[in-house]
Amino acid sequence: MAHLTTNPADKERFLCIYPSYINSKKTLAEGRRIAAEKAVENPSCAEIRDVLVAAGLNVLVENKMYPREWNRDVQFRGRVRIQIKLEDGSLCQEKFSNRKDVMFYAAEMIPKLKSRTQKSGGAEAGSQPGEGGKKG
Repeated sequence: MAHLTTNPADKERFLCIYPSYINSKKTLAEGRRIAAEKAVENPSCAEIRDVLVAAGLNVLVENKMYPREWNRDVQFRGRVRIQIKLEDGSLCQEKFSNRKDVMFYAAEMIPKLKSRTQKSGGAEAGSQPGEGGKKG
């Protein structure tokens, strides 16, 4: 379908980025768009959104599914739309001139998120001493 508007500030004209585009676990055939060395392992839409909002971009998250994604779980759902141009056609930020710039930035910043850097010691959480074997 042809775009009904030529205004770059309309939501329909925002860039679309699926998490598969920057997922290092995906192959090119599965939808990865950047080099595996620069990609990030299993990014989520929320992580992409958080990183790009912190960078000062106008971001929307849509509940869409990437067509090449075979796994229909909730964690693989979502599409991020990003505004990189204003109404007059000028860039919102000089460092984001195209889709690749946005993808490289997101892939670089997601590993630095607190949710990625803090590893919880969940291996021993399930083993509480003294709870097994008692009958009430």
